[in-house]
Amino acid sequence: MLEGKKCLIIGSGISGIGAARLLSDYDTEITIYDSNEKLTPESITEKLPAGIKVNCITGELPENVEMETEALILSPGVPTDLPLVNRMRERGVQILGEIELAYLAEKGRVAAITGTNGKTTTTTLLGEIVKAWIGEDKTFVVGNIGNPYTLEASKTKEDSVTVAEISSFQLETIHTFQPAVSAILNITPDHLNRHHTMEAYVAAKEAVAQNQTKDEICVLNYENDYTRDFGERCPARPVFFSSRRELEEGYFLRGNRIIKRFGGKEQDLMDIKSDMELVGLHNAENVMAAIAMADGLGVPMEITLQTIRGFKAVEHRIEYVATKNGVVYYNDSKGTNPDAAIQGIKAMDRPTILIGGGYDKQNTYDEWIESFDGKVKWLVLIGQTREKIAECAKAHGITQIKFADTFEECLKLCTALADPGDAVLLSPACASWGMFPNYETRGRLFKEYVNSLPGR
Repeated sequence: MLEGKKCLIIGSGISGIGAARLLSDYDTEITIYDSNEKLTPESITEKLPAGIKVNCITGELPENVEMETEALILSPGVPTDLPLVNRMRERGVQILGEIELAYLAEKGRVAAITGTNGKTTTTTLLGEIVKAWIGEDKTFVVGNIGNPYTLEASKTKEDSVTVAEISSFQLETIHTFQPAVSAILNITPDHLNRHHTMEAYVAAKEAVAQNQTKDEICVLNYENDYTRDFGERCPARPVFFSSRRELEEGYFLRGNRIIKRFGGKEQDLMDIKSDMELVGLHNAENVMAAIAMADGLGVPMEITLQTIRGFKAVEHRIEYVATKNGVVYYNDSKGTNPDAAIQGIKAMDRPTILIGGGYDKQNTYDEWIESFDGKVKWLVLIGQTREKIAECAKAHGITQIKFADTFEECLKLCTALADPGDAVLLSPACASWGMFPNYETRGRLFKEYVNSLPGR
């Protein structure tokens, strides 16, 4: 499909480098282009494995390179409506993203997880379940979770399973990608600065199932309006889970018990309080989704449940850090939108000093603030959205608000405001961009600060 073509990769990050490595397996002419004028071709070349022949360009793309390009590979962070991309599309250039490019080299089965929230926990958990079933050497956990699919696809075998966390950005550029099992965990407003409309964002998420057939399954959240409605027109066979009601068919909670019901037969699977180390109703939903996907892959239920019992929270997702001088610190840096951050505050059972704010993705914050439920003792705000959040909070009667100009100032302020018995929760409801390169860095700095505090 790509053999003999002149391929242009836009973006020199980890996905772009992964794409170059994969393309080197084909008879292609590879160019990596990055518009960042602060980079040099030499700095990109240094990131490439030895022996790969790649032409690297930074700054402005020469017209002759644009006109000679026959296949365009976009990194996930590159908008699909850039003038350069539009010109290529009009000229009939083949346009692929990281997921599609990697899938061309995939030899095994794929389980694909998307959704606004819960992707990383569900992907990591399902990856552990599959590893316990077929072995670590046959299991590949890839995608938006931080391990580019393009770095692993060529290693897959006919009996392997690839578990992929896939973002809406990555789904914009798929063509033939066809998972054996897919899941859309939920859809709530997010990334509207990129997709512009909610309709476009929803369509990108639903694309995960666009090439599936009724012989394959798509796991959907019955309690989310968008995913429930999608079940009526999903190309795959929809399998629902619910945390609020009993389903005639699917996986649901009855009290604290997860129940599986199909064909009129019920199976009592586990207790979400005593059999799970994960906390919160959102994690019960993530677990049900993972069970449904593992079932769809053919994993024995005993292996699935045993893996869940020993599974701990994903880093940066309502992660307990330490208790210092009677104050409990939690890192929920992955709460990068209001809906995710709602789960963070719901998990708190004590007065909480909450750190919020960051990059503005054009989200609204009313539902997040309404979920505080009297728990938030102080709201400490940082970043681009701090005034916007403060204005919204005041409209909901919350006045215990403080601003901080730097993250260090914010953390010192939280420590000073907290009394023994309180919690300090980093759950910003915003992306980290502008102050940090990513949410991992934000969470790591929070943990380093907490662990450096004196006291037990």
